[in-house]
Amino acid sequence: MIRAIAIDDEPLGLKIITHFCEKIDFITLEKTFTKQSEALKYLKNYPVDLLFLDIQMPNKNGIDFYKMLENDPIVIFTTAYSEYAVEGFNVNATDYLLKPFSEERFITAVQKAQNEFQFRHNASVQNHLMVRADYKLRRIEYDEILLIEGLDDYIQIHLNNNTRVVTRLSMKSIIEKLPEKEFIRVHRSYIIPIKKVKSLQSKTIQIEDFIIPIGDTYKEEILKIFQ
Repeated sequence: MIRAIAIDDEPLGLKIITHFCEKIDFITLEKTFTKQSEALKYLKNYPVDLLFLDIQMPNKNGIDFYKMLENDPIVIFTTAYSEYAVEGFNVNATDYLLKPFSEERFITAVQKAQNEFQFRHNASVQNHLMVRADYKLRRIEYDEILLIEGLDDYIQIHLNNNTRVVTRLSMKSIIEKLPEKEFIRVHRSYIIPIKKVKSLQSKTIQIEDFIIPIGDTYKEEILKIFQ
C-alpha cells in the first residue's frame, strides 16, 4: 500500500484528489494540507511514499518545497500552469497533472507512481541501490561503491571504475537506503563501505587512493566496528 498526502492551497483541488484516491485500491491518502508548513511538520514525523503537490502556492513554490525535503518521496505535481512542466520533471517528478485533470489521467499518473514504488521496494531487498540521476533511475551495485560524498543538497557516489554519479539526496536519506552492516557514516560528508577500508588511523580512513576524514561524532562507532 502506498501512503500519500496531498498539498494544495485550493480546497477544491484537495477534494478532487481525495475523491479520485478513494477509487484507487493501492493508495492510502493519509492527510491533505492547504499549508506547506503544516505538511512539513507532518512529514518530519510521518514520512510518506507519495506526494501530490501543487506547484503554485502562496509562500513557497511547490518545486522548491520538494527540494528541501530530506526524504525522497515519489512526487506527482499538480498545477494549472503548463510552463512549470519542464521544471517539474527536472527534479525527477514521476508525473505532472495539468488542472483540470480527468480521472483517467489521474489513474495514469498513480500507476506510474505504483511502478516506481515497486521498483524502489524491490531494489531495497537486493544487492543494489536505485537512484535518480540524469533524468532516469540508475542501478548501482553495492560492490561498485567506493564512497559516498555529501555536496549540500546532493550526493556524489564514487564508483570502482573511476566514475561518479550525482543525485539529489541527503546523506540521511541515502544511509537509510543502504544495509547498515555493509556501510557506515564516518563524517558528516562521507559514507563508506566497511569491507573496502584499506587502513585506519586516528583521524583518517583510506579506501584505495581516497583519504577520508573521520568526524568526532562518528569515531566511537567506527572503533567498535574495526577493533
